[in-house]
Amino acid sequence: MSNLSKGSTAPGTSLGRLARSPETGSFIGMIAVYVFFAALGGAVFRGGPGFSSFLNMASEVGIIALPVGLLMIAGELDISVGSVVPASSLTVAIISGHYGAPDIVGILCGLGVGILVGYVNGLLVTRTAIPSLIITIGTMFGVMGLTLGLTILIAGSTGVFIVPGPVTTALLGQSIGGMFQVTIFWWVAFIAVIYYVLHVSPKGNWIFAIGGDRESARNAGIPTQRLTIQLYMLSGFAAAFVGVSQVVAFKSAQVAAGQSFIFNSIMCVVMGGVLLTGGRGSVIGIVFGTLTFAIVNQGIFFTSFTPDVGSIIIGALLLGAVLMNDTFRQMALSYSTKKK
Repeated sequence: MSNLSKGSTAPGTSLGRLARSPETGSFIGMIAVYVFFAALGGAVFRGGPGFSSFLNMASEVGIIALPVGLLMIAGELDISVGSVVPASSLTVAIISGHYGAPDIVGILCGLGVGILVGYVNGLLVTRTAIPSLIITIGTMFGVMGLTLGLTILIAGSTGVFIVPGPVTTALLGQSIGGMFQVTIFWWVAFIAVIYYVLHVSPKGNWIFAIGGDRESARNAGIPTQRLTIQLYMLSGFAAAFVGVSQVVAFKSAQVAAGQSFIFNSIMCVVMGGVLLTGGRGSVIGIVFGTLTFAIVNQGIFFTSFTPDVGSIIIGALLLGAVLMNDTFRQMALSYSTKKK
């Protein structure tokens, strides 16, 4: 019986499939940057301080990058996440800090802000012919303006303090061992849920189909509009969750916070192997891309380099990821053509 019979796989075929997978390049990049900074950062970077620094950062940007990645696989963008983070933080701080309502009330309202912004984004994207980039930029500035205006009107300043209860702090703002934030565990939970959505549930195939050809997906009976709205609501919820965890951890909220998440999350997704044109990507790749970004961003402080060098490395990794993604895509297309 041939080695290619049912139930067996040729080694060459497995290696070829691995080489064409969207997370291969991101995994190689992650290992390369870790080895680089482990060599230059010394024992401190290789120990608890180093791991906590990049894992804490990866957990926050990673929670947002996961649903942003789903949107990009579906051929959409969400720039408004950077405004949702401070909007949700300040909602919690004003309701539970300024007005003294129970923590759960403020948290639910903060999460509701993100879901509402996501719903508006999804509705505008599906009901108009305006590109999602333009729509989410518009909602970003709209939410930023409302957040600033309402915060000054209600609290009289651009920052609001809060004293969360012990249960709230333990669940959302606790520091384990004085180094590792509890958001790392929440990130793992988000990874598990979104992995199931994209790679196990039927909706995953729908998301890939929408990113590949939205019109064909609609003709095939996929509820493209409803699913797109749901993806935007998930993105808004994730950004709001990060905002809620930040206000609990830092016990204050500022209007100007959160802007870095806009491009950081997109960079993590692209370095994770997701195509800018949609239709291709994986959750594991996004996780690798997020870890790569966080290692570079935090590892630079354990070396003698200036922060500018970190920006150069991230920029080079981003360009390399785009080129690598295109290479892997051409390999996959070439392989499919040969099989036919």
